[in-house]
Amino acid sequence: MRAVVQRVQRAGVSVDEREIARIGRGFLVLVGFRKGEAETALEWMARKIASLRVFQDGEGKMTAALDAVGGEMLVVSQFTLYADVNKGARPSFDQSAPAEEARRLYDRFVELLRTQTGGRVATGEFQASMKVELVNDGPVTIVIDRE
Repeated sequence: MRAVVQRVQRAGVSVDEREIARIGRGFLVLVGFRKGEAETALEWMARKIASLRVFQDGEGKMTAALDAVGGEMLVVSQFTLYADVNKGARPSFDQSAPAEEARRLYDRFVELLRTQTGGRVATGEFQASMKVELVNDGPVTIVIDRE
């Protein structure tokens, strides 16, 4: 499982020119799943992201977590996080979970995040062609892998 967590001032996602989700201060989380992903990876990742202390405290140090700043989360499924470009110029997605498996994992992951954050989690639309916009804060971008 792989997640790219971006600290944002705001973020939104649109499908077919229609905005489907928008958040203020918080995290934009792009998440991808490998074939055969374990439930324990989802649980670990949800806890890790919800507890990340990357918001500035009163002294300008990154010590505050999402809940401490009243932050929100926007989670977008992105199978391309497991693109393999080692051979040739066209990416291979052989490591990515098939759509049906990935949808189940994504739904469960969002459910776990909502439990961890008290429900302040918006989502993209699974398997849709989405337009994601954000104002990255910092910028702070963290890549988290769970084997």
